[in-house]
Formats: sequence, structure tokens, C-alpha cells
Amino acid sequence: MPFDIALSGINAASSDLEVTANNIANVNTVGFKGSRAEFSQIYSVAGENLSATAAGSGVRLTNIAQQFGDGNITQTGNSYDFAISGAGFFTVRDGAGYSYTRAGNFHPDANGNIVNATGATVQVYPPTASGGYDMSTLQDMKIINGSSAARASANVGLTANLPASDTAPTGGAFDPTNDQTYNHMSTFQAYDSLGASHTVNVYYAKDATNPNTWNAYMTMDGTQVGTAQQVAFSSGGSITTPAGGKLNFGAASPNPGANPVNITLDLNKVTQFGDTYATTAVTNDGYAAGKFSKIDVAKDGTVSAIYSNGVSTPIGQLAIATFANNEGLRQLNDTNWVPSAESGQPIRGAANSGDVGQIQSGSLEASNTADLTAQLVNMIKAQRNYQANAQVISTDDKLTQTIINIRN
Repeated sequence: MPFDIALSGINAASSDLEVTANNIANVNTVGFKGSRAEFSQIYSVAGENLSATAAGSGVRLTNIAQQFGDGNITQTGNSYDFAISGAGFFTVRDGAGYSYTRAGNFHPDANGNIVNATGATVQVYPPTASGGYDMSTLQDMKIINGSSAARASANVGLTANLPASDTAPTGGAFDPTNDQTYNHMSTFQAYDSLGASHTVNVYYAKDATNPNTWNAYMTMDGTQVGTAQQVAFSSGGSITTPAGGKLNFGAASPNPGANPVNITLDLNKVTQFGDTYATTAVTNDGYAAGKFSKIDVAKDGTVSAIYSNGVSTPIGQLAIATFANNEGLRQLNDTNWVPSAESGQPIRGAANSGDVGQIQSGSLEASNTADLTAQLVNMIKAQRNYQANAQVISTDDKLTQTIINIRN
């Protein structure tokens, strides 16, 4: 009997070493979760009233339990690397269906799909027309490496101050080439429907008869647009004319191949104070065509494509899943898991909400066995157990040999 008991101990110690070896081997595996060997005692008989003198019949491996503690998060600078800080799993899909992973080392494939190392595609909630995301369905995360269409400038806001102390210019009728016919100028770039850029200048000439009134003029690529428009201020320096602060000189056609450019100026942030002129800000809703530059991922998992013209286009929101019992998940290869009866079905959610962790872009979660100290200690323990059980076999062998010698 001692031979069999010690043999079960050797087998248990060997299993413990195998689990520890696997943990150590995956120290550098992104998103890897270590395991722990769990054992139970064996009795040769079963029942409610075991004899008080029953010594047991050895040990057996009952479970290899996954340990889902978080690994350290390290920055990589790669915008396709994602990490979850807290609870949750990324959802991926391949030919076998959906699976779940903590390994966020993704990359685009030849078709623009964002996939993991084995080609499984990352799943997102698709954007809706109203601006949100449809959490009732999943779709593949896909990057369209095309261009962002140009948008013609239609609304431009100016933030400026016109000096109250200025006097009317003395150079005669307005002439954009003669700086003696106006006091100050604001300039910005406008875009037509084809994305071509045009230089727009807004000129301000103090009115000779009313100290709180200015005559505004606009040129596009050096050609005057429309006629003079009055801009008036109250005695407190705030704008009173035009009504609502909106000024429109009419349409211009600087590019024969594009639609006419019709810009409405918002002058609500133009004031008249003191003796200093300054244009401090310009807002413009137009832009040129742009090329795909990168992706941007927010803490809540919303993914946007960023183009060289500054335009941001929503791609989707990362589908994050949680489970009632992580330890009940079934391990697949490549740090992927699938649900089981013990884990419960996946609970779909969004990052940075409820109990779900937040997304860190440009980062990866390291293996939770990266700290080797505990693994090495466990390896030493398993090795000692193996040696001790081997010694029991050796001792029992000597006792058996002694008995044989006595009979002889």
C-alpha cells in the first residue's frame, strides 16, 4: 500500500510541476492568466462513518483552477494595443464562433479588419445614425483606410477686439491693396466643396460719423466679396449690429469646379475696447480632404478613425463581456476562453460603466505570472514533495526487503 500512496504523491507533485512550468513558460504571454493545481485526499472506502484509524490511500488532482488576477499594464505606444484596467474581456470572433480574451495585442489585416494573433476579429457595437451605439448587435471592427471628404466652409467664428480709440482711415475709398483705407484685418483659410483652400480677409474701417460703428469688407483670394457691411457696438463695447452677430457678404466662386462658397461670419465674440487690436481665435467648420491617420480609443471603448484633416469618424464601441464566474470559463488555445455552465453566459456591456473596467489604448496587460517569485517558490515546494514521496518508496522498499530477508 505505501508504494501506491507514494506513487500518487509523485504523480500529484509532477502535475503541480507541470502547471507551474506552464505558468513560467507564459511569463511574456500578453493577457495570460496563470493556473493553480488543486488536490484532494483519497480513501479506499467511502461512506459517512469512516474508521478513525483509516490512513487514506493517497492524493489525486481534482482541478487546475484559472487565476484571473490582473496583470500589470505596460505602455507600448501602438494605437492598436488595448488593455482593460479592471473587469471584462474583449470579444473576438473566428470561424468557430465567439470567444473572449484579455490579450489586446491586435492589428489590422489585409482587409482592414482588426484581428488578434490568430486572425480572430475584434467585435464592436456599431454606431447608429443618432450618434450612439447599438448594443443589441455585434459587428467586426474594421478600419477603412480611405479619405475623408472635404467640407465647404459655411460658418466661421471670429474672436477679436477693435480699438475704441481708433479714428476713421483717411486713404479714401476702401482698397484691399491700400492699408490707408482700413484700420485692421482678420484673416483665415476657407475651403470650397472640393477641399481647395482660399485665403479670406475681413477688413475693418472705422466710420467717420459714428464712433461706435465700423464698415466691414471681405475678400477671397484678393477679390472683394459683396459690399460693405456695418458692424456697430454699444457704449459698453458689445456688438449690436448685425442682428444676432451674424454677417454674410454673399457667395463667391473662386474655384470654377466647385460650388460657390457662402460664408456666414459669427461676430458675437468681437468687442470694442481700449486701444489695442487683436484677433485671438478663428473657428471654421470647413476642411480639406484628409487621409486616414490613426485610430483613437476612449476609456469607454469608443473607437474613432482620425484623418489628417482633423475629422473623427466613429467606428464602433468595443464589446466587453463579463461573467458571473470567471473561474468557470473553459480555456482555449491562445489565451482565449469560452463560456460554460459554471461561468454563465457572457454579459455584454461597455467599458468604464458599472463593474466593467476602462480601456487603456496603446497599452497591454502582461501575464499575471510575470512576478516569478511565487512561481519559483511553488516549483521548489513541488520538487520537495516529489523527492519526499520518492523517499517513501525507497523506505518502503527497504522495509519489504527486510521482511523478505527475515523469512529467508
